[in-house]
Amino acid sequence: MTNASVAFRGFGPVFILLFGLQFISMGAMEMSGPFWPIQIKVLSPSDSVFGLAGVGVYVGPMIGMSLTSAFWGRMGDRYGNRLMMVRALGGLAVTQLLVAVAQDVWTIMALRLLQGACAGYIAPAQAYGVQITGGKDRASLFAWLQVATNVGSMGGAFLGGLILDSFPFAAINLTAGAICALCAAVAWLSLPVPTPGTVAANPGNAGTARPAASTGAPIAALLALMGMLLASRMVLQVPFSLYMTQVFGARHWVAGLTYGLLACGFVVAAPLWARLFENRTPSYVLGGSALISAACVLVTYLAGSTSSVAVFAFLYFIWGILLGGTTPVLLALISVAVANDRQGSVLGLAQACQQGASASGIVAGVVITQLFGLEAAFPLVATLYALSFLLALGIWLKTSQPTQKGSQP
Repeated sequence: MTNASVAFRGFGPVFILLFGLQFISMGAMEMSGPFWPIQIKVLSPSDSVFGLAGVGVYVGPMIGMSLTSAFWGRMGDRYGNRLMMVRALGGLAVTQLLVAVAQDVWTIMALRLLQGACAGYIAPAQAYGVQITGGKDRASLFAWLQVATNVGSMGGAFLGGLILDSFPFAAINLTAGAICALCAAVAWLSLPVPTPGTVAANPGNAGTARPAASTGAPIAALLALMGMLLASRMVLQVPFSLYMTQVFGARHWVAGLTYGLLACGFVVAAPLWARLFENRTPSYVLGGSALISAACVLVTYLAGSTSSVAVFAFLYFIWGILLGGTTPVLLALISVAVANDRQGSVLGLAQACQQGASASGIVAGVVITQLFGLEAAFPLVATLYALSFLLALGIWLKTSQPTQKGSQP
């Protein structure tokens, strides 16, 4: 709590509003997340349709975002990231209301794809945050915005369950649509338009404006590393509950609690990782990323090997702690590698890559577990993390060499 209050005071009152909007809107979108299989099962005419739609309802928004996030990012650079935030929230509100009245599986899948294409809120929020904070402490900024997303997701899933206990499934989407519409209105009326030169006015960051570019760490490689890490994480998105119930014989509340421990570990650790990596050289950050990837290999291998649900839950929490040092830190490294008037474009591209990688991880997890059983899930995760380690190590070696050469006359 102390770290949170210090961060909020350091970033200013506008960031508190930005944090709140992300927390509430992302929570609203996650109210239906755990319960889509229930609705899809009711509407599916056959098991084969249910199998396809059960994956598509999650992957669809990710594909939509991966196709349009870069475009919305460029629009943010041209017309303002604040406007893009309002547009995204408005699009989420409209599509949620349309999903609420849809009674056909294929219509729902099409609307979920459209929902992702119209969304893209997180990237302009990050770019807007860079503007309002003057470009300082980007790792901490991205970490706290990610914390807002994770806490909102946990709270949203709980609220969605409460609604579903008393009302039809459509009530969740109607509520989420109304919340997103309210957030759009608040963003439009309350968020100030950044003044030109806000970032340039922060001289403390002038020397670190483009560390990734100056040391030779290519943005494409950083995006690939971030995507690999996300794909590794998302392998278990669909089979997790089945893994818990079939492998451990765990009750549903135990599965839900264990699942939440991952997000809990992320929330606890992300601001601490951000402070550790803040204002460090890309070589230092990438070296840390390689170590985190190696630690993830070990943790996920042990999680897939244990027969104790208590040990599994503890390892899942540790895994969440490690994840707190991945995406926000790498996003900050990517952000400082480009000019400030291109933040929307690069963060939109990063969002597109993240969503594409997440969708790939989900599909890989479903395919592997269908072909080889649930026991194959964690070996796949550990293997992907091993590849992430090799990629991080290769980028680290690449960034360290130019620094040494640059010191020679």
